[in-house]
Amino acid sequence: MHFDILTLFPAFFESPLSQSIIKRAREAGLISIALHNIRDYATDKHRTTDDTPYGGGGGMIMKPEPIFAAVEAILEDKELGTNRPSPPVILLSPQGRLFTQKIARELSRHPRLILICGHYEGVDERVRQYLATDEISIGDYVLTGGEAPALVIVEAVTRLVPGVLGDPGAPFEDSHAEGLLEYPHYTRPPVFRGHKVPEVLLSGDHAAVIRWRRQQALRRTWERRPDLLSKAKLSEADKAFLRQLEEEREELRFANESNL
Repeated sequence: MHFDILTLFPAFFESPLSQSIIKRAREAGLISIALHNIRDYATDKHRTTDDTPYGGGGGMIMKPEPIFAAVEAILEDKELGTNRPSPPVILLSPQGRLFTQKIARELSRHPRLILICGHYEGVDERVRQYLATDEISIGDYVLTGGEAPALVIVEAVTRLVPGVLGDPGAPFEDSHAEGLLEYPHYTRPPVFRGHKVPEVLLSGDHAAVIRWRRQQALRRTWERRPDLLSKAKLSEADKAFLRQLEEEREELRFANESNL
């Protein structure tokens, strides 16, 4: 898997891309990352990449010429191969589709991704219309540029590349991987400041541990992100457990009302 990141601020990525899982994946040759400074593709002596918006208004708009030139240079890269399809050209934008684990899996199926980091007030609309093949947002909030979203996508997709994580099943146990929040984790000591690890995790009963973890994932999702349950893959046992939780909630509500 190869990532091409187009940015005005390559230094933003130096530390994050040299740490932890991403560092190990790069060293193992499982992923590669190229940072492309958009200023290098500007043609004037000042390497201008932004200008004032037509029609007036505050802020500056990123010019289309350097961005088009950068992407076209990447697409001409012989390493892409003549018989391979062009990679997705993704514009990081608050107007894009909301990034999810499902989209991360979708992107992980491509051997190469091109990520365009916007900045200032945005990019010239012609980049969106005639160059980008996809737009992605990481949430409904305002950021200075697309650099942080690009890092989020690189990390989420990298975790799905075969061989990156030591445990082959790990990507499928993470929060959101199967549409549910993750179950709680514990490690040594078994008792910390009077708080004990759940007995089932110390029992050695593997089937009981699996059942407890599944039910805890269901409970957490039901309590914190019930909207996810409508899309999650649920077994009949899962549905029965969720009905039990609903019944317990109703019983508690009735008891509270009776005490008023």
